[in-house]
Amino acid sequence: MRILITGGTGLIGRRLCKALLAEGHELTVYSRNQASVPVKCGAAVHALASLAEWHSEQDFDAVINLAGEPIMDANWTDQRKQILWESRVTLTGELVRHIAAAVHKPAVLLSGSAVGYYGNRGDAPLDEAAPAGDDFPARLCVAWEDAARAAEGAGVRVCQLRSGLVLSADGGLLGGVLPPFRLGMGARLGDGRQWMSWVHIDDHVAMLLKLLRDSQASGPYNLTAPQPVTNAEFTATLAAALQRPAPIIAPAMLLKLGMGERASMLLEGQRVLPKKMEQAQYSFVFPALAGALHDLLGG
Repeated sequence: MRILITGGTGLIGRRLCKALLAEGHELTVYSRNQASVPVKCGAAVHALASLAEWHSEQDFDAVINLAGEPIMDANWTDQRKQILWESRVTLTGELVRHIAAAVHKPAVLLSGSAVGYYGNRGDAPLDEAAPAGDDFPARLCVAWEDAARAAEGAGVRVCQLRSGLVLSADGGLLGGVLPPFRLGMGARLGDGRQWMSWVHIDDHVAMLLKLLRDSQASGPYNLTAPQPVTNAEFTATLAAALQRPAPIIAPAMLLKLGMGERASMLLEGQRVLPKKMEQAQYSFVFPALAGALHDLLGG
């Protein structure tokens, strides 16, 4: 297939490009840093510096939309919220307009979202039928998914990817927490009761490939492992995997003072279950956190 990927130079995108190239697909990656595409995604990957370079006569069989500025990298000022919105909602709207204008339209659009769609729901188990929350991350995800869903009007199959916390040895969540944990300074966040819906990057990519191929797949999919954990469980499991203590408790008040509204991403959570992926007979390679960490940390 000829596949266009946005966000292809990111953590998930790089691993996805590797998997798709191994299957013999022809890839084009949209990136504002065009020169980084062959370095991060593969020498055979074509690069677009702007979606305006996608001419209506150019054929793509599928579009995978993973673009979005990191949500935790800076405080949520009004300016930062606008950047986050434009990098997800506005970009997806532009992408859908190009899809609609294409002479030969792609058969499928896989488009990013996140488990933040559900807001803070305490201990309630959440499958894809659960309603959206009403905080900023939830509103962002709702608008992001709505922008992608508009491609259905052009006859394109659309899947919204409600991704959990992706665990990878190459960065992401683990890249941020491993240094203090390795030093025996791992910390539980607040009371530790908040849920963390995680997924091993290999399962995440495999689910993307399954949705890409399955012509019957559409709508939202929770891309999470079937066994979410609380923050206290995550802290203890990671500390045990590293054979280090994790004695610290990061008080919720200090996190709120230092991070403002953004602290909600650490102190609140969602107990998300991948019901539709399991109904589609996807078999998780890493259903439990201990096994995932054992694989990623090299035993």
